[in-house]
Amino acid sequence: MSTDSPEEQTHSLTTAETGIEDEGETLEWTCHPVKRRPWVSIAVTLFITLVGVIIDNVTGSRLFAIFGVLVLFASLAKFYFPTTFRLTEKHVIIKTTTQTIRREWNIYRSSYTDKNGLLLSTFAEPSRLENFRGQYIMFNDNADEVKAFVKRRIISDKQEQAADQTNGGKVGA
Repeated sequence: MSTDSPEEQTHSLTTAETGIEDEGETLEWTCHPVKRRPWVSIAVTLFITLVGVIIDNVTGSRLFAIFGVLVLFASLAKFYFPTTFRLTEKHVIIKTTTQTIRREWNIYRSSYTDKNGLLLSTFAEPSRLENFRGQYIMFNDNADEVKAFVKRRIISDKQEQAADQTNGGKVGA
């Protein structure tokens, strides 16, 4: 199993793609799960193909089989296609094949880490809605860097909010 060097994995998001100028400290990387786990990739692709064959045999409709395979493939787009993550001083930018998601750090109140990535949550306390309102950031052999960057941003945003509350919401008071 060969892995690409970090230089080969990084695709720099341009200002035209994100609509945002570079803003000080920036952390950027590309994550492509299908390349990182080739045996899982083969198994998933074989499973999707098998489902298509089963649908064709059960329904007798190639159209339904093709539709089923396309739906399964589309639902796994984050697995099959690369995703570029860019964390800046003010924004979290996630570029997938079909969209670019751009959010300001001030909407995130907490984060939760697992072995594959980090969930940025809009809730200060654990909630069942986190998976729907938050953003999942996948690691690519850079877990420590990402965790440290996120920790600095969420803590500094909490400190700014606390300062705003103690100043009665007045800037520069």
